[in-house]
Amino acid sequence: MSQGLVAITLSAVLPGLRPPPCPTQKNCREASGLQLGVLYISLLLSSLGSGGIRPCVVAFAADQIDMRKATVANRKWNFFNWYYFCMGIATLTALTVVVYIQDNVGWGLGFGIPAIGMVMSVLAFVFGSPLYVKLKPGGSPLTRLTQVIVAAFKKRKAIVPEDPRLLYRNGELDSVISVHGTLVHTNQFKWLDKAATVTEGETTNSSPPNLWRLATVHRVEELKSIIRMLPVWAAGILLVTASSHQHSFTIQQARTMNTHLTHSFKIPPASLSIFGILTMLIGLALYERIFVPIARRFTGNPAGISCLQRMGVGFAINILATIVSSFVEIKRKKVAANHHLLDDPKAIIPISVFWLVPQYCLHGVAEVFMSVGHLEFLYDQSPESMRSTAVALYWIAISMGNYIGTLVVTLVHKYTGSKNNWLPDRNLNRGRLEHYYWLVSGIQVINLVYYVICAWFYTYKPLEEVCEDDKDEDKKIEDGEIPYKRLNDAIGDGNGDIELVRNATV
Repeated sequence: MSQGLVAITLSAVLPGLRPPPCPTQKNCREASGLQLGVLYISLLLSSLGSGGIRPCVVAFAADQIDMRKATVANRKWNFFNWYYFCMGIATLTALTVVVYIQDNVGWGLGFGIPAIGMVMSVLAFVFGSPLYVKLKPGGSPLTRLTQVIVAAFKKRKAIVPEDPRLLYRNGELDSVISVHGTLVHTNQFKWLDKAATVTEGETTNSSPPNLWRLATVHRVEELKSIIRMLPVWAAGILLVTASSHQHSFTIQQARTMNTHLTHSFKIPPASLSIFGILTMLIGLALYERIFVPIARRFTGNPAGISCLQRMGVGFAINILATIVSSFVEIKRKKVAANHHLLDDPKAIIPISVFWLVPQYCLHGVAEVFMSVGHLEFLYDQSPESMRSTAVALYWIAISMGNYIGTLVVTLVHKYTGSKNNWLPDRNLNRGRLEHYYWLVSGIQVINLVYYVICAWFYTYKPLEEVCEDDKDEDKKIEDGEIPYKRLNDAIGDGNGDIELVRNATV
């Protein structure tokens, strides 16, 4: 990412990497192929770097803190609240300080400051590396998920034992991917348990187990955890879709409104998002210091409310924000009609741009509940070896939400006709933007119902943080009451960590 920022800074500073200035805006020289190539490569490097950093930084930062349930319950602060707070501070700085420098000083310095900051971050990370807690890589999580699916398919005719303790477990094999605890067997998606069922031939095999035919319970439960998470994760996509209009239609509305903050100062329409960020920052502080202690008294939950409850509140607030947006648009057009300005798309309607602030504030409050809750849910409920992958799902949801938002706008524009188009190309005053907001609100209501159903039936990830040997079970094994066969005896390993059970019916 630092290379991309440095490259885009050089393209803004070096005359040979950008077109010459064109103050008159007439007969301007277009950018050459080389100049465009440097720009596109810079953006590509920045995007690749951002895609690599964002999913990993949350998981890596959490690795530096003891995130076990016992310690989190006694902690008076929430890691994800503060992570999102820092993200908000960075975004606010970029939208204010950096944008001001770019507009009033120059693009070179405006791009140079983030580039210098990124280079310093890389240096700090490299020199501080010996101080960090670093977990050993446990291989590709996608490969492990695929192995479970393949093993379950190959054993589709096997009969799963009624006692889950008879399924294959291997603490040594899973030690790298279960540092903080082993996943406990659940009764959901029992078809996948076939992957951990040991057949007759495997009990007499002296070689290490073939993971494409035999998976441990922990690895099977990893796949189950991901499957359980996906429906809840998918609900967050439409929340982003509903909020995507803040970067398009709201700015178009603001351009037709009175943007004067004072007699001499105008607030740029694109800067209105600052109010959403400020509300989110204030909301996070209030949530941590006021809401959680009060909610804890009623729920007994150290976090105040669960992640799923927090997300549900965020969904509801976001619906309210979209409804408010529709009423503000009705008000804006009513004022325009009273002053006979509906047919003049460039006219400034005598209504303050601050009518748009409440919807930004509501979206900011929704972020406090939904976005932070979504991120915490994905981290907490994912297998520990897949946490960066799970956090990547958070950013994928944001990307998909924006793409779906674009798709919805395209379809609405195409199928609402040319005469009374809801989203006209030229004159928003003659459109039906409030109808679009009502459509999005309706979609969100359906999405909220879907989410409530998913949350109601969701099973939280069971984790055995302290794994101890069951003495009674060992006695039963010695007495022959449970038909275990110890694979380590067959391969000459006497540590007793690997256990197999024979499925005599296959």
